[in-house]
Amino acid sequence: MRKPVVYSGKARVSGPASPTPPSAGLPPVVPELPSGALAVTAAARPLPRWRQGLARAAVDPRVMWSMMGLLAAALLASQWLGATSPSRELTQKDIDAAVLRTLTTQVMPSPAAKAAETVRPAVVRVMSYGRDDKGEEVEQGVGTGVVIVDKGVILTNLHVVQGARTLKVTFADGSESPATVTGAQPENDLAVLQAHTIPDDLIAATMRSTHDLVPGDQVVAIGFPFGIGPSTSAGVISGLGRSFRSPEGEQEITNLIQFDAAANPGNSGGPLVTMDGEVVGIVTGILNPTSHRTFVGIGFAVPIESAASAAGLPPF
Repeated sequence: MRKPVVYSGKARVSGPASPTPPSAGLPPVVPELPSGALAVTAAARPLPRWRQGLARAAVDPRVMWSMMGLLAAALLASQWLGATSPSRELTQKDIDAAVLRTLTTQVMPSPAAKAAETVRPAVVRVMSYGRDDKGEEVEQGVGTGVVIVDKGVILTNLHVVQGARTLKVTFADGSESPATVTGAQPENDLAVLQAHTIPDDLIAATMRSTHDLVPGDQVVAIGFPFGIGPSTSAGVISGLGRSFRSPEGEQEITNLIQFDAAANPGNSGGPLVTMDGEVVGIVTGILNPTSHRTFVGIGFAVPIESAASAAGLPPF
């Protein structure tokens, strides 16, 4: 059963081991006396007892077997104690040490990478097609969309699909589907698409209210700039409540989110998301004081509240 629209309420490299320093101060080799006793020269220190024992074992088999028996008994005893004694309880110090070891030996993904990974399954490529003078179908443009309901409901920009005879969307898993426009909100340059066929495991993005956003909040924009993608760019919210009029349009769009995450033609209709991977806006335009349609640091997105209402979804 599909769910409805979702709202948000290296190991260290050790250097080469230092060579073991040559032994120093060891007593000289003690020659064996004819009687079998051990003698120590005046210049040498007395032998430790364990070395005397080994010397006796070398000449007396009974001593050797006795020592082997004692070693075996000690080994069995240590194994038994290890098996029967309770495990030591983990302390906070143990946990902190394990976390620190993980942080210092593992490469963790950046917040932007985690945000992009969260929303990417819901991002689609939107292709629009028209007819040339010979009546043949030709590609008209490319944009981006985001799935907001897992039944195949997709948000994008109206200018991405306007004038198209046919539309096709490509999902994150590579599958494709024809799509139709089922709704529009021209005042916010928004369109709602319905995919005809959808993947069985289609995931919808989570939407989040913009009421507590402030300039400086980190955001990520995902889309298909110049048809390349999905591509991810990161930046911050630069301002709120902005107005924008596209160079070729007469209509002014108000109450926009200004951001500085790189966006270019093809990003239109893609999601603007928080570091939690939650959608707060739909990328709709870029400002460039020249005639070039490239990014210079100012992008705009329609707040998700307006975008959701275009799809007839309830408010936050």
